[in-house]
Amino acid sequence: MSATVETAPPRRRRLPGWSVPLVFVVGAVSMYAGAALGVFLFDTVEPATVAWLRAAGAGLVLLAWRRPWRNRWTRRTVAVAAGFGVVTVAMNIAFYEAIARIPLGTAVAIEFLGPIAVATLGSRRARDGVAVLLVALGVVLLAGVTVRADAAGAVFALGAAAMWAGYILLGKRVADAGAGMDSLAVGMTIAAAVLAPILLTRQTLIDASVFTDPRVWLLGAGVGILSSAVPYGLDQLVLERVGRARFALLLALLPATATVVGAIALGQWPTVTEVLGIALVMLALTVNAWPADRTSAPG
Repeated sequence: MSATVETAPPRRRRLPGWSVPLVFVVGAVSMYAGAALGVFLFDTVEPATVAWLRAAGAGLVLLAWRRPWRNRWTRRTVAVAAGFGVVTVAMNIAFYEAIARIPLGTAVAIEFLGPIAVATLGSRRARDGVAVLLVALGVVLLAGVTVRADAAGAVFALGAAAMWAGYILLGKRVADAGAGMDSLAVGMTIAAAVLAPILLTRQTLIDASVFTDPRVWLLGAGVGILSSAVPYGLDQLVLERVGRARFALLLALLPATATVVGAIALGQWPTVTEVLGIALVMLALTVNAWPADRTSAPG
């Protein structure tokens, strides 16, 4: 094997700056559509099994689309891709296990500690600190955090936060290498294969008959495409355009988008507190995106 992954010369058509938030919204809508499919699975399938189906479905679809074997891979680049995939799947597992034990809003608020930490550590401007504080407060208001949370659920949510931070850091690394989508395809596939014995054992012991139900596989593939392949693929496009800190702050659009989608599709109109949270998130993004010293490197 060669010393590097050889891809075509990086003639990247980077996203224009104005389109970055829009791309995030598209990814968020896809993610929540996948979550809606996942609801049908939670009635009969263990959370870890749903996470595996999500990873396997996304990996197979991305492999068929990207055909990453056309590139030449080294042990190092395969290891980085595999690490990226494992961290991504671990993030999904921890989040599913958390929302099986504690309210979704609480889990979301705790999970956002990961990207908030990345944004804080990657900050180079004083106003980025202000933006981080605004995001933190806005997300807390949107999530409706409660203090009475199951201890195990809180631990899983903290694990999801840590994995989310790792996802941002590794995602930026593979995006900068110019093979982000291919690494995502390889990583998700490797993670699904390596983690299958661990993630499917409990389901097999509890009720192995779910694996003979075509609906489970069909919904699992749908969850993988909508919740992983589409949004994570869009993440790679965005990570080529922005730095880690900006990306971490942009992730705050997810709960805001969820609130809007819930109002339009489900009639779940936001309260005054939730509207205030959305406003704080948008203000934070404005503060962070305001032009600064153009000679500064992205964070």
